[in-house]
Amino acid sequence: MQSLEFYRKEFLKYLEMNIRPREPRNLYDPISYILHLGGKRLRPILVLISAELFGADYKKALDAAMAIEVFHNFSLVHDDIMDEAPLRRGKPSVHKKWDVNTGILSGDAMLIASYQFLESYDGMLLPQLFELFNTTAIGVCEGQQFDIDFETRKDVQVVEYLRMIELKTSILIAAALKMGGIIAQTTAENQKLIYEFGRNLGIAFQLQDDYLDAFGDPETFGKQVGGDILENKKTFLYLKALELASAKDRETLWALYHTKNTAPEDKVNTVKAIFTASGAKELILQEVRKYTDLAFGCLENIEAPEEKKQILYDFGRSLLHRSR
Repeated sequence: MQSLEFYRKEFLKYLEMNIRPREPRNLYDPISYILHLGGKRLRPILVLISAELFGADYKKALDAAMAIEVFHNFSLVHDDIMDEAPLRRGKPSVHKKWDVNTGILSGDAMLIASYQFLESYDGMLLPQLFELFNTTAIGVCEGQQFDIDFETRKDVQVVEYLRMIELKTSILIAAALKMGGIIAQTTAENQKLIYEFGRNLGIAFQLQDDYLDAFGDPETFGKQVGGDILENKKTFLYLKALELASAKDRETLWALYHTKNTAPEDKVNTVKAIFTASGAKELILQEVRKYTDLAFGCLENIEAPEEKKQILYDFGRSLLHRSR
C-alpha cells in the first residue's frame, strides 16, 4: 500500500487527463472549474485504497474513482443553488460565477458523466457497480431532502438527524470503499464489511465537522466558525442541547434559532455556552468516538493483510484529531 498523498496525486493526474476543454464552453467550463477547486479528494482516494487492499491494482479503479468524484461535485453544484451559497471552497460557486441555469445544466451533465466513467467496466462488474451507484445516488437525494425538510420542522429528533447525515454524507464514502472491493472481486462479506466501515466512518466524519463548526480553531478550520449556528441548522449539538439543557437555556436556545434580532457574535457565543453547559459538546465527541470504533470493528474483521489495513486505521484515527 502507498500513502494517502500518493493516491491523491495519482488520482489528480488522472483527473487532469480526463477533464479537458470542450465545446460548448459554457457547459463544460463550469465542470472543469468545480473539479479543479480542490478539496480533500477523500472519496476517490478511498476507491483506490480499497481496490489495493483487496489485491487489485489501483489503476483498475481510477474510472470508478472519477465516477465518485464527479458525482460528488455534481451534488455540490446543485446544493449550492438550493442553498443560494455564494462560495464553494473559498471561490465563487458555479451559479454565482456563471448563472443558475448554467449551474443546473452543467450539474446535469456531470451526473451523466459520472455514469459514463463506469462504462469502462465489463462482465459482472458493471451491473454490480451500477446497482451500488444507483442506490447511493438516490440515497444522497433523500438525505438532501431530509436536510431541507428539517429547516422548517420544529420536531426533528436526533435519530432523524443521524439518518440524514448517513444518507447525505456517509453512504457516498461507504460506496467508494465498496466500489474498490467490487473491482478487486473480493468476497461478499468483505464488501459488506468495507461498506460498513465507510458508513460508520462517514457518520463520525460529519459529526466531527459539526463539532468543529462550533468549537474549531478559526485559524485552522477553513471556514467561519459558528456558521451552522448563524444558519439555524438543527445539528446534533442543537438537538441534544434542546433535549438536555435547563428550561431557561432551552427557552433561550429556541428563541435564538427563531428570531433575527441578535448580533451574530453574541448569538454564537451564547449558543456555544448552552451547548457546553447542557453536555451536548461532550456527547458529540463521544458519538464521534463511538462511530469511529464501530468502523474499526468492521475493519478488524475484513480478510486482508493487516499491513494493508493500516492506512485505513491511520485515516480513521486522524478524524479524532483533525482541526478542520
